[in-house]
Amino acid sequence: MKLRLLATILSTAAILSAADAAQRLETAAGAFMEVMDTPDKSIPQELLAKAECVIIVPNLKKGAFIIGAKYGKGFATCRKEGGVGWSAPGSIRVEGGSFGLQIGGSETDVFMLVMNKKGMDRLLSTKFTLGGEAQAAAGPVGRTTQAETDAAMTAEILTWSRSRGLFAGVSLQGATLREDKDWNQELYGQGLSNKEIITGGRPTPAAATKLLTELNHYSSRR
Repeated sequence: MKLRLLATILSTAAILSAADAAQRLETAAGAFMEVMDTPDKSIPQELLAKAECVIIVPNLKKGAFIIGAKYGKGFATCRKEGGVGWSAPGSIRVEGGSFGLQIGGSETDVFMLVMNKKGMDRLLSTKFTLGGEAQAAAGPVGRTTQAETDAAMTAEILTWSRSRGLFAGVSLQGATLREDKDWNQELYGQGLSNKEIITGGRPTPAAATKLLTELNHYSSRR
């Protein structure tokens, strides 16, 4: 069983490595729009307004119960200098870690908010682990943040997932996030680091326009 799971994960990695980054950006934008279209069951806009960075990993692949393997690729963007608007996105890989109760393989959209400068610094490193280097917590859902726990109030990163139409805060403890220079090469014509993209004032690729427009709509600091 473990060998079959490993083969599945490796196959998924190969498919994602060959996938088109621009198309994946469109998928990320669509996933975010669908979540935010239901205010009572969305990421609270109060938290979006406070967030320093947003990470979206559409169609993350999960393994079987107990083993908890997963692999996915998505994008991270942070506030521009001065706090108004969002940077060009850098590519992110998510690997490993526990994902709570899992029965069989499935695909899940994952959303993360980086809530402070310390969390942003971790994001802009080459890799970090949730629950290891970075303090993470399941995010609250709904119009207000009244349901926040103490952990959510102090966490560097808040995390949510959506699977089969269900949207909820979820723990991603043990998951490793690392930059993906292959997709950065595809988007920018250079194997740039995420720090170079996000803090270096890089022009936004046309494929990212939809995603950044939606982020500005729901989380603008005017």
